[in-house]
Amino acid sequence: MGRVRRTAATLLACALGIGLSLGATPGWWTRAEAASGGAERDPAPAQRVVSLNPSLTAILVDLGASELLVGVDDFSARQEPTVAALPRVGGLYDPSLETVVALRPDLVVLVPSAQQRDFRERLEAVGIPVLAFDPKSLEDVLASIESIGERVGRLGAARERVAAIRAEKARVEKSSAGRPRPRTVLVLQREPLYVVGAGSFIDDMLRASGAENLAAALPDLYPRAGLEWLLAARPELILDASPDAEPPGRYWARWPSLPAVASGRVERVEAGLVTLPGPRLDRALDALATAVQGSSATTAREGPP
Repeated sequence: MGRVRRTAATLLACALGIGLSLGATPGWWTRAEAASGGAERDPAPAQRVVSLNPSLTAILVDLGASELLVGVDDFSARQEPTVAALPRVGGLYDPSLETVVALRPDLVVLVPSAQQRDFRERLEAVGIPVLAFDPKSLEDVLASIESIGERVGRLGAARERVAAIRAEKARVEKSSAGRPRPRTVLVLQREPLYVVGAGSFIDDMLRASGAENLAAALPDLYPRAGLEWLLAARPELILDASPDAEPPGRYWARWPSLPAVASGRVERVEAGLVTLPGPRLDRALDALATAVQGSSATTAREGPP
């Protein structure tokens, strides 16, 4: 049980790290790069990259830049088989500066959470270029994909990936148009209860998929919510992205008064797909649309016979 809870906390931290970031604008000019020439300029594509965030690692892998990676955080190594054998530089919130420097990177990519703020400054102090992102909304994530692609010489692949995500978003919006919007809660963690609030890329995908996100009324991107709130909100659909082993239907059956439980509309969604702001959000949109719309989403994707 302890290990499951630690895993849940780590997955949740990946999402909450976005909300705790410093408001960095997607882009790749840094103080460290400017120091070498005194003026802003376009650096050559990076050749030795360290990634300190699993979503950024996934972007690099999907853009065909995995051979540029020379080190990753521990969570990335567990999530991405392609980079499992690479040197690990520490956890999401406790990376080792000495290990990173020893890898001689010409670029470090990270999400500047409160825990990584000092680390970013230390990297820049020793002259290592840093590319930092604050991807809150879906548009932020798409901008991040293009910025990373440009910085590592994979802009064409990045634009193709962004176009695919935009096309899937348009498809699910079209298939959900005019349909009832189920009152929905997407659960990130069960105990304590964390849900998806307004303004996040997950909220954007929920709305595109045809759901009414009840937690949009709560403060924060990923608010902690009490069971009392959930019972009062009376969701018609519960999407459970918790990594807990117990099946969602069995867990939420403890509260039979919930309309989602009474109607059998409790669905598990893949946490690693839906909750990471990475390059596979077209698949995430498809999964959410299927959960929200049922067979109609599949029919819309396949088209008429």
